[in-house]
Amino acid sequence: MRKAKDALRMGAMGLSTLFTCTLAVALMGYVLAKGLPQLSWALLTTAPSYLEDTVGILPDILNTLYLILTAVVIVLPLGVGAAVYLNEYATNKKLVSVIEYAAETLSGIPSIIYGLVGMLVFSNLLGSCLLAGALTLVVMNLPTILRTTQESLKTVPQSYREGAFGLGAGKWRVIRTVVLPGCVDGVVTGCILSVGRMLGETAALLYTAGFAHTLNGFFSGMSSSGATLSVALYVYAKEPGPGRQEAAFAIAAILLLLTLGIDLAAVLVKRQFQRRHL
Repeated sequence: MRKAKDALRMGAMGLSTLFTCTLAVALMGYVLAKGLPQLSWALLTTAPSYLEDTVGILPDILNTLYLILTAVVIVLPLGVGAAVYLNEYATNKKLVSVIEYAAETLSGIPSIIYGLVGMLVFSNLLGSCLLAGALTLVVMNLPTILRTTQESLKTVPQSYREGAFGLGAGKWRVIRTVVLPGCVDGVVTGCILSVGRMLGETAALLYTAGFAHTLNGFFSGMSSSGATLSVALYVYAKEPGPGRQEAAFAIAAILLLLTLGIDLAAVLVKRQFQRRHL
């Protein structure tokens, strides 16, 4: 009976794994099959023209790059710095526990709520622009960066710190030369995965960054309304007209390939750092 039950459990887990993998492969295959044939040089390198009724996603690509770059530059020092303080400097363990619980709670809040908060705070101050969207993404991804870095810091053995202190190193020197290099793989992996979340975010940007498909430079674009690739996908999928559905599938294929690339990069970076420590 025990062997039969074990075989039944293994069979059920195998079927669940097969169903999940089949569903994921079918979804990716459908999106790529519909989207890759729609990709063209003209689509990737031109702006949309409503006078000529043509579609181009170059402004959306640039807006996505501007948004992610700004958000990462802001959220990475904040998240890593907060994690280092909570793990290495903070002495009030109850306060640290409360902050950890709050960060975990914020990580599970739906993104549409962040969008509403960003609209009420950042959009009212700055207007509907990419900077407001970037600041919203900062608030959204800060708990993830904080908790990922904090858990990575906890994996560094305490004996490393004690040995460095025994050699006469100061607190900050120990953190800079011993602790952070020992957990940099977790920090980089968390940062890469956060970039993947920013790349596919739509709900939080609908209320903050806007829908404009205009071509701007970095500084002018950050102060102007702009649609990212995910927002453009939403707009083109609902907008009637020739080439809109094709453009939506093309953007979906691009986002899928970028997400797969980001996940692969996270795995490769983690393996590379693990090899260095061996």
